[in-house]
Amino acid sequence: MSLRHAASIDRRGFLKGAAAGLVLIPHIELGALGSRLFAPKTAVALIRTSDRKDGVRRAMALLDPEGIAGRAVNLKPNFNTADPAPAGTHNDTLAQIVTELKERGARDVIVGESSFPPTKNVMEAKGVFDLASDMGFGIVNYDEIPDNEWLHFKPSGTHWPDGFHLPRHVVESEYNVSTCCLKTHGSGGVFTMSMKLSVGLTPKRIRRGMHRSPDMRRMIAELNQGYAPKLIIMDGVEAFTDGGPSRGQLAQANVMIAGTDRVAVDAVGLAVLKELGANEAIMGTPIFQQEQMARAVEVRLGIQGPNEIELVSDDEAGTAYAAKLEGILAQG
Repeated sequence: MSLRHAASIDRRGFLKGAAAGLVLIPHIELGALGSRLFAPKTAVALIRTSDRKDGVRRAMALLDPEGIAGRAVNLKPNFNTADPAPAGTHNDTLAQIVTELKERGARDVIVGESSFPPTKNVMEAKGVFDLASDMGFGIVNYDEIPDNEWLHFKPSGTHWPDGFHLPRHVVESEYNVSTCCLKTHGSGGVFTMSMKLSVGLTPKRIRRGMHRSPDMRRMIAELNQGYAPKLIIMDGVEAFTDGGPSRGQLAQANVMIAGTDRVAVDAVGLAVLKELGANEAIMGTPIFQQEQMARAVEVRLGIQGPNEIELVSDDEAGTAYAAKLEGILAQG
């Protein structure tokens, strides 16, 4: 794992080089433990800010994601309930992401979600329909799509005995973007960030069984095998360090985190919770021993360990904070 101040490097050149490394740098296995001499890197942007719009703008400038122009973009927020952030996506975060996507030439932007209460009610309470009208983005309510618009997955060796379903709209999307919050999960998930966000893509009838299962955290990781977001933006301006997902112990984290790898983004989010001082379920378990993370590594959902994370920032405050998180991540 390494850390860089983006002001000292060419951003596009570095990120293209890191992406190329995913293909060109081999994994070399040595000994019974399979230790690797070389590991690919994935860039994770860390922006120190209390301004959500500014944080999204700077994170997007730092990552400079490619492939948006001309694409129809599906944007998955966290509208679990209409409770204020970090219980759910803040409208400032959502609006700035839409702005950034449009400025990068997205053909269309569609916000799709299924909330725990009736989704339409949650969106109305949050003012999302008015925001969509003002900004010109579409909305898909997954509560209302027909049965033939759900795709069934039954991968072998998972903890989903009957498999799971995801919307065709998401699986076949030209470009998926996820925006999650930074928080603990008091109902069995331990934490709810980018991987847990995928639970909101499933039919409500199967979520209940998942939340009752002792394998819930492993199932969360396995569910993510059905699709792959190209960009993840985590709003960590505020965080829940205990409780969640709708109400919890509130802390000011003042960070915006963004990347292209769900496992890496969640690892950095967990490091932030540890730095803040969260509950025992977070503090008492190494990051990559959390069941969501360990299972994600097993199914090769993303990075395999903290040494594959390249923390990048755009100012001294972000670089200093990233150095703290690097030490936490290094503990595994």
